[in-house]
Amino acid sequence: MEAQLQEFLHDKNPNVRQIALENLLGQTPAGSPYRNIFFKGLKNGSGISNGTTSKDTDISRDLKLLCRDQLHPPSILADLAAMLLSNLTSQQSVCSTLLSLKIPIIIDQSLSYGFYPTQSRSGTSETPSLLTSGIKEVVALPLLLDAFSTSAKVEGSGSTASLSTRKGELHFLSSVFANLSLTPNGRLFFLTPISVDLLGPNTNSKQVEYPISKVISFTEHKDTIRRGGVAAVIKNCCFHAQAHKALLSLEDTEVSVPPSTVKAPGVNILPAILLPLTGPEELDLEDQEKLPAILQFMPSTKRRESDGLVRLTHVESLLLLCTTRWGREFLRSNGTYEIVRVMYETEPIEKISEHVERLVNLLKRDESEETLKTDDEIEKSQEEEDSEDERITEV
Repeated sequence: MEAQLQEFLHDKNPNVRQIALENLLGQTPAGSPYRNIFFKGLKNGSGISNGTTSKDTDISRDLKLLCRDQLHPPSILADLAAMLLSNLTSQQSVCSTLLSLKIPIIIDQSLSYGFYPTQSRSGTSETPSLLTSGIKEVVALPLLLDAFSTSAKVEGSGSTASLSTRKGELHFLSSVFANLSLTPNGRLFFLTPISVDLLGPNTNSKQVEYPISKVISFTEHKDTIRRGGVAAVIKNCCFHAQAHKALLSLEDTEVSVPPSTVKAPGVNILPAILLPLTGPEELDLEDQEKLPAILQFMPSTKRRESDGLVRLTHVESLLLLCTTRWGREFLRSNGTYEIVRVMYETEPIEKISEHVERLVNLLKRDESEETLKTDDEIEKSQEEEDSEDERITEV
């Protein structure tokens, strides 16, 4: 049995290695018939009897190697890796590297997630039998975004999305995306359409979407880290005034965001921002009709976002959307004032109340000749965007 267990620990099939580990586990308690397999080759727990310099038995060495086993989508190490990446992307140089990073994968739809990342394989991992399909180099960031959006159930909004089969929930990837969106190139990534079919053979597919649309559904998720990171991504992308029309437009309207000329369905971001700011208060029927459909007639169990920093971030996003005339008019006609007016009445944090008051003034004022400039007349230089960054500190 000892020889068989050791042989199975080296098997290329991960399921066989798992069975071998389960059998080994049963031999670890004192008195187990094969417990000596863990000590074979050692003298009194120290010293080596076979003349080698290693202090490990063969089984111990094999178990250590298995600790490096394949980091694949269901890996329990994925959350730790996301936390590490979150810390690393606090450096702009790392953000630049991640934005341009490409990785080799083997595409095969029979696999759980449609592809096999070859660089995740350790020395003891299963050798892919898919080499005939060839290795394709792809941009890594869209795959991370897809992993984030499929790793947890969408909370709120009446969604019936099922839980992911991933063992990690990858909440800290939202912090990674927030760090990326602090940079101009990072914002452009989230605001430049990409193919819906990331792994399909037709890389020129006309079905495209804005990457930010994959994260906005999580503004009401139960995890604070995920909610906060997503709120920061939204806010940082709102600094790009040229994107306001694409961010606010409904999905049935196709819009492009300069410098890209590719059109994609609107992101419809306003409900994602207003939902966390909405409480259980009842509105008049006339006010209800101004709201997006998903915000109308909230149940008595609806609760406003509990984290003050996240609430402030959403209010700041609305302020940024008010920096364009088109944005202000869209917010006015879609019930933003009605939501924040009620929010103001119960807001306990003075700083947030001040921001809400400022937002109300922008929404209720009459547009003068000066404010009636068209969006095309808005200065598109990075200098103005940087000055706006100083006025409202980015998350």
